[in-house]
Amino acid sequence: MGSDTIADIITSIRNADMYRKSVVRVASTSISQSIVKILLREGFIENVRKHRENNKSFLVLTLRHRRNRKIRNLLNLKRISRPGLRIYSNYQRIPRILGGMGIVILSTSRGIMTDREARLERIGGEILCYIW
Repeated sequence: MGSDTIADIITSIRNADMYRKSVVRVASTSISQSIVKILLREGFIENVRKHRENNKSFLVLTLRHRRNRKIRNLLNLKRISRPGLRIYSNYQRIPRILGGMGIVILSTSRGIMTDREARLERIGGEILCYIW
């Protein structure tokens, strides 16, 4: 894993979904726990549990899979803001993904939240990723 934990989480979930794995293990940090909590609440993953091994904490995610899925992946994740180029937005200019069907995860002064929550609270922040 590199220094960009958010990109590592997104890549792990995307790869596991692409190869139809049902379980993914990601490093447990406060940011990863917040992102996974949003994914669980929005219905993109089924279950989360903590696992401890050799004094390191991991989050074990159970992915949601559709039967008879042949062509298209269920999850599409895209990292937007990265360590070399930060992308910020105020609440009025937060993009809508697929007309509101997807979500944008933002890091705000009040914590990590979805685009809908940020618009309701009228708060902007750093756009972390898109999920649809």
